[in-house]
Amino acid sequence: MAQIQPQRFGDLEPSAWPGERLGLPETGPLSVARLGRRVLAICIDWGLAALPAYLLIGGPHPEWWNYLFFALMQIVFIPTIGGSLGHRILGMRVLSLSGGWIGLWRPVVRTLLLCLVIPVLVWDSDHRGFHDKIPGTVLVRA
Repeated sequence: MAQIQPQRFGDLEPSAWPGERLGLPETGPLSVARLGRRVLAICIDWGLAALPAYLLIGGPHPEWWNYLFFALMQIVFIPTIGGSLGHRILGMRVLSLSGGWIGLWRPVVRTLLLCLVIPVLVWDSDHRGFHDKIPGTVLVRA
């Protein structure tokens, strides 16, 4: 009996490992970065963004400045060094699924969605949240 190929997105089988459907290896370089590294990287980035927000701006509401510095760091560092400072410190980088340079629009869209938080909390079996799916990016181990 021939196996029936799924016709709708909801009919797709889950990946055996994160990144399998994307053609990425299960472990090692270019494998999808796992949750622990991602959480630690965002904590590092948030802490680094808090420094200028507190030291330069201070005042009663530095959290809005913290968001701004966090977003600027993401938008500047992803296309220039391949990821945020937290990503790079922990051995990760952001790649475009279409290959080549990630460009400028992908980091902007990814960062805006990341700052909304909710798109980050919903992900698929490839460990890609909407903040990665919409701009066509994936966070991998370097």
